Amino acid sequence: MTLDELNDAAPETFVKALGGIFEHSPWVAEAVVPLRPFASVELLHAAMTGAVDKAGQVAQLGLIRAHPDLAGKAARQGSLTAHSTSEQKSAGLDRLTDAEFDEFHQLNDGYQRRFGFPFILAVRGHDKHSILAAFRTRLQNNAGEEVAEALRQIALIARFRLDDLIV
Repeated sequence: MTLDELNDAAPETFVKALGGIFEHSPWVAEAVVPLRPFASVELLHAAMTGAVDKAGQVAQLGLIRAHPDLAGKAARQGSLTAHSTSEQKSAGLDRLTDAEFDEFHQLNDGYQRRFGFPFILAVRGHDKHSILAAFRTRLQNNAGEEVAEALRQIALIARFRLDDLIV
């Protein structure tokens, strides 16, 4: 789909096309419909991240919690979104040994207990080793730092997804 097609699309079509850019959060696409037309993908992305910034803490935490665990049970069961499946496969998370899966599971659980939401990392360009290192490092952060980092990672994921979608 082109940016011109998105700009000219009916609001429902626009939201349907961009509703998955922010995981299970079509409200982000809905928030930017009235801001069209966008002159560039960069401006569309900025508007979408701006909508997240303005949404408030409750909506932001909902967005963070909408993300799946990395290499979690949903991945093994095949119940991730197409975007998440592709992203996790690109980092090799679909090819973990049982021991590696157990380590991810323990880190996911520990992170969830500590912060109350899943660990989020834009995994493009990462492998299982760098993801595990990021996990261990970020477990040392405080809750405020992790909310900010999760939102930063979500914005990066969204940018990758927009770049993949819009030609």
